[in-house]
Amino acid sequence: MITLHHLNKSRSKRVIWLLEELGLDYQIKAYQRDSQTFLAPPELKAIHPLGKSPVIEYKQQVIAESGAITEYLIDTHAAGQLAPEKDSSDYVEYLQWLHFAESSAILPLLLRMFVAKDGCQTNFLEGYAAVETEKILSYVNQALVGKRYLVADKLTGADIMMSFIVELLVASGEAEKYPHIATYAKQLAQHTSSIKASEIELKYDNS
Repeated sequence: MITLHHLNKSRSKRVIWLLEELGLDYQIKAYQRDSQTFLAPPELKAIHPLGKSPVIEYKQQVIAESGAITEYLIDTHAAGQLAPEKDSSDYVEYLQWLHFAESSAILPLLLRMFVAKDGCQTNFLEGYAAVETEKILSYVNQALVGKRYLVADKLTGADIMMSFIVELLVASGEAEKYPHIATYAKQLAQHTSSIKASEIELKYDNS
């Protein structure tokens, strides 16, 4: 049995999607963000020193980081699904997209969000975040031209990882500025396991 330590309004929703897509037996232990600070509760530090989510417990191991969780579960349970064959020409591209979401893609989006939340005048950060965000989103938009999915014309772990980025853009209304991302967002949202993950996330959100 896999235990997912799930934080409301967090990146662990995509782990729920992955678990549902793989048909794995799992349970959720839910945590709520502080309504004032929006930070995770201190109880999560008892699971992992960083006190963040998602974290899974499986086979006496604690595994953190969305990319690591996704890659591990697909490698051990997907049986040829959700990833190209390792000796295929698509596999390296798949790995790059799999980790892109939590490396190049997320940083400028978070910086922009933090600058907006803080509300102060910055000397450098606001402009940097805006330029980098445009660069990243234009890159993704162009990469999706003529594609339903990022790699191999099928749903993979890379798409599940990127779903968090896409949902941020949809929620802000920004996805429509990037037509191929907007189409991609609709494609991802129609998957049965994606819909179920959204329903489960809502069930555990007490905010």
